[in-house]
Amino acid sequence: MTIIFWVAFVALIAALLALDLGVFHKKDSEPTTKSALRWTLVWICVGLIFGVFVYGAYTNHWLGIGLGIDGQATIDGKTALINYLTGYVIEYSLSMDNIFVMALIFGFFKIPSKYQHRVLFWGILGAIFMRAAMILAGTALVRAFDWTLYVFGAFLVFTAVKMLFKKEDNIDPEHSWIVKLVHRFYPVSNDTSSNRFFVMMPDGRKAVTRMFLALVFIENTDVVFAVDSIPAIFAVTTDPFLVFTSNIFAILGLRSLYFALSAMLNKFHMLKFSLVAILAFVGIKMLIVELIHIPAPVSLGFIVVSLGGGIAASLLRPVKE
Repeated sequence: MTIIFWVAFVALIAALLALDLGVFHKKDSEPTTKSALRWTLVWICVGLIFGVFVYGAYTNHWLGIGLGIDGQATIDGKTALINYLTGYVIEYSLSMDNIFVMALIFGFFKIPSKYQHRVLFWGILGAIFMRAAMILAGTALVRAFDWTLYVFGAFLVFTAVKMLFKKEDNIDPEHSWIVKLVHRFYPVSNDTSSNRFFVMMPDGRKAVTRMFLALVFIENTDVVFAVDSIPAIFAVTTDPFLVFTSNIFAILGLRSLYFALSAMLNKFHMLKFSLVAILAFVGIKMLIVELIHIPAPVSLGFIVVSLGGGIAASLLRPVKE
């Protein structure tokens, strides 16, 4: 893998983020469900278009992509595309649980809807750097120690069982260690009338706003969710480029997905069981990799069916008011 692809991809993401905040969302406004759905579709299309590039790059081996040290092809375009799409769907589906937490965080810190997009923008920007470091570290571990995959698999099965029995309202930002840490260094302003993360107090001291606390807490929880989602993608492929790109394109659409679903989160109460099934399936797949090979198309099909089943079950058995 040539470094040119990494530089070009990072430049592409930077351009997309600059357009998003600097042009399309330059003014703070409360997103409507209609506009959020439209932007969700736009980000999905962007991710799929990049999948076409993945197919071409690994088929034609542009600048050596998809070739091993000996110059032989390690993966073909079709397999690379399926792995990319599977990783994308895994990350996108696991992000559903992240959306529930975001709603709780914004509700706790009383962040106005028109400023939530700005918080999520900077939160996702930070998540990109953190996930890049985690993916590089995870790739190095998997390639150096084969048994790491079994550890990841066991951890995902454990996470699935834990998610099955956990409560959705056990998030307590007020007593979070990271929020307490911020309180030690800066006073907190309760002013939510501006979109600033830092303000000056009447006595001349610099203070953080509740928007900053929400941002810090979202960054912290994203690390927790990444610990689940990144090992799950390693069950599909250990190619760092495919793992990173599928992960990043999925979380780029997380903001618009949040605004599209935030008003109707309770309607999809059965999605929790879909996520449990996906995590358990991926974990078991990693544990039995030496005994049974489950093709990527089968994994992709299982994930899509599980996600669709959770949505359908939620609509068929709505929560009673």
